[in-house]
Amino acid sequence: MDVDKCIACGMCAEKCPKKVINEYDAGLAKRKAAYVKYAQAVPLKYAIDDNCIYLTKGKCRACEKFCPADAINFDDKPKEFTIQAGAILIAPGNEVYDPATYDTYGYQQSPNIVTSLEFERILAATGPFAGHLVRPSDHKEPEKIAWIQCVGSRDVHEGSQPYCSGVCCTYAIKEAIIAKEHQKGALDAAIFYIDIRTHGKDFERYYNRAQDADVRFLKSKISTIRPAGDTGNLIIGYTDETGRRIDEEFDMVVLSVGFAKSKDAIELAQRLDIELDQYQLAQTSSFEPVQTSRPGIFVCGTFESPKDIPQSVIEASASAAMVERSLSESRWSLTQTKETVEEIDVQGETPRIGVFVCCCGTNIAGFLQVPEVVEYAKTLPNVVFAEDNLFSCSQDTQEKITQIIKEQKLNRVVVAACTPRTHEPLFQETVLNAGINKYLFEMANIRNQCSWVHSNDNEAATQKAKDLVRMAVSKVGLLSPLSDPEIDMTRSALVIGGGLSGITAARNLARQGYVTYVVEKSDALGGQALNLYETWQGEDVQQKLTALIKDIESDENIRIIKNAEIKEVNGFVGNFQTTVESAGKEESIDHGVAIIATGAEEFKPDQYLYGEDPRVLTGLELDRKFIDNDLSLDEIKSAVFIQCVGSRIKERPYCSKVCCTQSVKNALRLKELKPEMDVFILYRDMRTYGLREGLYREARDKGVIFIRYDFNRELTVAKADDDLQVRCTSYVLQREVEIKPDLLVLATAIVPPQENAMAQLFKVPLNDDGFFVEAHVKLQPIDFSTKGVFVCGLAHSPKPVDEAIAQGLGAASRAGTFLAQEKVQGNAIVSKIDPQVCWGCGKCVENCPYHAIELIQLEGNKRVSQVQEALCTGCGACSVICPTGAASVFHFNDREVLTMVDAMLG
Repeated sequence: MDVDKCIACGMCAEKCPKKVINEYDAGLAKRKAAYVKYAQAVPLKYAIDDNCIYLTKGKCRACEKFCPADAINFDDKPKEFTIQAGAILIAPGNEVYDPATYDTYGYQQSPNIVTSLEFERILAATGPFAGHLVRPSDHKEPEKIAWIQCVGSRDVHEGSQPYCSGVCCTYAIKEAIIAKEHQKGALDAAIFYIDIRTHGKDFERYYNRAQDADVRFLKSKISTIRPAGDTGNLIIGYTDETGRRIDEEFDMVVLSVGFAKSKDAIELAQRLDIELDQYQLAQTSSFEPVQTSRPGIFVCGTFESPKDIPQSVIEASASAAMVERSLSESRWSLTQTKETVEEIDVQGETPRIGVFVCCCGTNIAGFLQVPEVVEYAKTLPNVVFAEDNLFSCSQDTQEKITQIIKEQKLNRVVVAACTPRTHEPLFQETVLNAGINKYLFEMANIRNQCSWVHSNDNEAATQKAKDLVRMAVSKVGLLSPLSDPEIDMTRSALVIGGGLSGITAARNLARQGYVTYVVEKSDALGGQALNLYETWQGEDVQQKLTALIKDIESDENIRIIKNAEIKEVNGFVGNFQTTVESAGKEESIDHGVAIIATGAEEFKPDQYLYGEDPRVLTGLELDRKFIDNDLSLDEIKSAVFIQCVGSRIKERPYCSKVCCTQSVKNALRLKELKPEMDVFILYRDMRTYGLREGLYREARDKGVIFIRYDFNRELTVAKADDDLQVRCTSYVLQREVEIKPDLLVLATAIVPPQENAMAQLFKVPLNDDGFFVEAHVKLQPIDFSTKGVFVCGLAHSPKPVDEAIAQGLGAASRAGTFLAQEKVQGNAIVSKIDPQVCWGCGKCVENCPYHAIELIQLEGNKRVSQVQEALCTGCGACSVICPTGAASVFHFNDREVLTMVDAMLG
């Protein structure tokens, strides 16, 4: 065990099956690695004694597997072996900036100055303080915490990176909110920032939520932190918005560190002979965002560029799509089939129920008494085993639950944890691995429906958790085994929308070998990309787009239908039937999957003289002038860009993500065409995230003037003697500024259609802003909850060219996982109708949203309803409307549901 790397988290001791790992005092000397700072506060390390299974028998290695700091290594001799592969996907990631490299903040001098990752460990249930928010020096609960942004990012000092790391603003806001929740709102949290860059989907709402929760946001670049005597407190000197110099004392300071170069990743790239960019990241392009310089080698994650979790997952799918395309001819040739455990017949057995209550770190255990819930579960009828788990969804706990099911001979399982929406399939697989039918399982959601909504009342949350567990136990005892039906897969795809993301998905699917239909409502392919001049990297969009369109129009596997309208959608995953009308004719398309890429539009404002004066343009309109070479530069001596027109307001509380970069790019273009032109950008926060920060730096170097305006004071555009007159209040100068430009460019919002028929036709949801809602923002950012339907491009959220293409590829990959199969599993939880009770009124037929019920004729002219199980989703609409009680849903029949009601009232 490497004591230098050990972070004293205790994970190895917890996971050791023989409990042979013990604490020992390592002193205060080990402080090199970021996490290891906690040696000062928690001077205990871990050591392995001679009874270790691996040391005696060469097995186990659980401690090595679960060590988060890579501190345990059994020093096996490296084994060389050869893998024959048709493609390579690399995702080596990046390092995190070490603030000790250029220690301007005194990081090494004070234990109460921690990095953001160290703060995550403090908050974590598996961390050095078991999830209790205390400061390292004296274990006192802090009353004031400051976050300093852009540590190691947007900086040219030694070891820092000039780019924006893209994730730090949002994770600092998250940490501040969680810290305030830990302290029941009593904590004073302050975030010192240069620009708040909450540019991701719904991130702006999170920023607004933090402001509503009284997190303070102070725009100031912090250069030093001073100790406050021997109190352990820290003094931050900063200049406020009025220009006053202020010294403020804090109990702790969190350094929001960004990404740094990874030596291992760079060495891997050198071995693979792929090119790196100026930042020592994998060189890619906007139109091939996961393709490295070497054919057959693809990249995803932060080694391509800084990015958050959703974009990393999208890029992972995009890389998989490129691999699927490359290996399509050899599909299934080396596939191994997973061995399934034979199912145990438990019919007729007395229920033996096991209850597993998850702590979810501190998400549940921090707000209710988990041990008390476990003890209560043990008293419930037919419960023969109950225990708590730190993280029930972790791999080791899954294996443990499987073993317990076998040892205790359980035939029913209840997991009290988070939402079944994301984790039910995981736990069902765990039950299957123990030989139990996966439908003999029930989840009690004690996180979303309990600990999160009752975070301020521990006693009430604990009681509600008991109620939810009691209800789940009462139901699971009545459940019967079910079998998922197998459905034949129609191995073709429908892509709705012929914009950049949609046609990217179509081309990839076609090259995987699948027939793909592209339905476009207009008479031209390309979508909003038809109006884009260049990508942020300088690529000619029109040239690339023209080649892409030509490519798919000549592909034999792709059929394009323009000027089309989708009239009706029937069916389900594997067997969709979509009716399309074009040129006055209707046709039905059979397809197994669908990708919704219906796009979005540029907002057309009714302010700032737009539509009244020809000198006032939107960002896309300026791009169009560049494309057509239709800009009269002789008449333009000065230009002004106004950011966030229609975005980040009450009506549209989201960031449109692309506007800042587009304005900076176009400002540089104007400077290139006419260097003497005065160019101004009026902004709220400059959100040139990731590697786009280089454009922002270049624009400042070339004389583009950036003015941060006070959003709370009116920005006006008027005519004065035929001149345009722009007035705003400068945040820095705290005075009104007036500019008379010859060209005014409005960076307007990206807005979804006011009405989107696809949402209703495919039964998929929209958020409050009108963009489609994915199944899970991080785990499934491309899938819908409706199986076999996927989303990509602007229909999902505002995004630039490279991200739209990556999501189009990702959608193709996700669709390909279904299309590659001859059959897919349907849903066993469907409606059933008792023909003995049904009197054929047809109300269920009329009310079924999936057209899954039909009336059939029996002998004696009796009509009854019959469910087409392949079409049914188990929504229960028929059960509600049925006047005779003939309709019900498997696992949600009257007896099972009313048993839960009785248990709740019990």
